[in-house]
Amino acid sequence: MSIEKIVSVNVRKVVAPFSVPPKTATGILTDAAMVLIDLETESGIVGRSYLFAFSPLFLTPLASTVESLGSLIAGDALAPLSIEKKLRSSLRLIDTPGLIGLALAGIDMAAWDAHAKTLNLPLAQVLGSEVTEVQAYNSCGLWINDTAVLADEAEALVALHGFQALKLRIGREDARADLEAIRQVKNRIGDAVHLMVDYNQSQTVSSALQRARELDNEGLYWIEEPIRHADYKGSAQIASAMTTPLQTGENLCGDFELQCAINAGAANLYMPDVQRIGGVSGWLRAAAVCNANGFSMSSHLFPEVSAHLLAATPTCHWLEYVDWANPLLEQPLEIRNGMAQVPSRSGMGIEWNEDAVARYQV
Repeated sequence: MSIEKIVSVNVRKVVAPFSVPPKTATGILTDAAMVLIDLETESGIVGRSYLFAFSPLFLTPLASTVESLGSLIAGDALAPLSIEKKLRSSLRLIDTPGLIGLALAGIDMAAWDAHAKTLNLPLAQVLGSEVTEVQAYNSCGLWINDTAVLADEAEALVALHGFQALKLRIGREDARADLEAIRQVKNRIGDAVHLMVDYNQSQTVSSALQRARELDNEGLYWIEEPIRHADYKGSAQIASAMTTPLQTGENLCGDFELQCAINAGAANLYMPDVQRIGGVSGWLRAAAVCNANGFSMSSHLFPEVSAHLLAATPTCHWLEYVDWANPLLEQPLEIRNGMAQVPSRSGMGIEWNEDAVARYQV
């Protein structure tokens, strides 16, 4: 069987609305700014992926970077690992953090999607897993706002698709307001529903230590990223000072950084982000590192591809569910009784709603 050749990598910039705009202790996101990627082969197969730019300000440079990298693989065989090796080799002198790393991951995801489509199999099966389901927590709400409305919102989020876990954002200026928010939400959802909290890197080591001790007896499932993500030493101090598990990893750029964090004892749990960790190829390496070191591995954002990846992850833990891409998709990821249903469609299951794309395209 002859291998497919890549013809082009095309991008579109969109700014879609959030169902509930994210508001954290470190800032507010007003729109879902995304770059849509279509990798086309000579026989007309299209591999699809998207990248989250965090702000419309970065859409144009991110899209241009994807286009530039895409031009380097036009005419190449559709072999995702070989494509990734070629691109990383060509970028060795400039390195691959920031927008370059995101662009590389976006192309990698699209290449794996196209590769799975050539085999007419879901990505999870191509990676050696069954088409199964993965436990998910609802991360679509409980942003920092008036604590009076959080309990009602939590109840609604649990009722949506039968979720059994939620994430609450904390890091208010007054630590007592965080404690009040946690207690109101837990009182409403009960002990049967897990509650994770996320500081979004808003604290210093000293303030995080004090706050973590105060939260240690609140029955939280995990405390996420209290301080700057790259401060492994400080994170290790916090992790060792409390019994509640410390979660981190969404900002790790590759398996080498993951291994450095693990060596430093920076956390008890890890949750890579597929667009930062290096796409599907980078995720597979990170999953091997977590497995070798005995750490549970969850996902950050991108639930459409993360469902497939977690299904093939030996230490699979939780999928973070957000609906940010849903307005652009023909068939959003299905959640049933709190479980993400890995799509049985070929590839990752991503197909664009072209009417919506045209509506939100920049």
